[in-house]
Amino acid sequence: MDIIYTIWLRNMKRYTRSKSRIIGSISMPLFLLIFLGFGLNAVVTLPGSGNYIVFLIPGMVAMSVLFTSVFSGIQIIWDKQFGFLKETLVAPVSRLEIMLGQTLGGATTAFIQGIIILVLSLFIGLAIDNPARFLVAFLFMALIGISFTAFGIAIASRMEDMTGFQLIMNFVIFPVFALSGAFFPISSLPPWMGIVTLLDPLTYGVEGIRYGLTGVSQISPLICLAVIGGFALAMTVTGAFLFRKIRI
Repeated sequence: MDIIYTIWLRNMKRYTRSKSRIIGSISMPLFLLIFLGFGLNAVVTLPGSGNYIVFLIPGMVAMSVLFTSVFSGIQIIWDKQFGFLKETLVAPVSRLEIMLGQTLGGATTAFIQGIIILVLSLFIGLAIDNPARFLVAFLFMALIGISFTAFGIAIASRMEDMTGFQLIMNFVIFPVFALSGAFFPISSLPPWMGIVTLLDPLTYGVEGIRYGLTGVSQISPLICLAVIGGFALAMTVTGAFLFRKIRI
């Protein structure tokens, strides 16, 4: 457990010392939330709600967690190139502990980024009618962070180039986010797109956060929890397997 904590703490210190990283990670979700939310609020009518800004908030929280977590995998490539990973791997500790430390560190920073967006959302339309339900949103934010941090580590374990990693992540993550139901209700999509959306694991994370923040979800929160929880477990196992085979 000491190595897991040490690597987690290293990630947290790097995160808190990088103010530009914090600001950069919240800028795009906040921009979309303000301009897209207020711009379409008078145009888009949602069944049973009508408030597009409130509908959009869970998606932007998920976006902040998603992009922060998945790009934390680039640290693996960075550590490869600068020799830190080699020094870590030759230490008398298991690679599983190293991977879990990296995963928890990336997931924690992603969770904090989501909290920042969530707090800012309180000033632009999000109302707290049941504070206890926020714990549900926190749970889904944590699961998204673990899932996609492990996914990023799994991809980074097989790569050597940071630019290539970023290109592949953009190619994969943008469709995952766009098809997650973050922008429009699943029920309003064409049937074929609705099916694709339900195949997207992030959809269940977004709907879980939406239930926690608004009390409304188009998918049962228990189903959301089962799917995103299973995905987090699968990605952690996959990431651990690929990280164990990493070569320096």
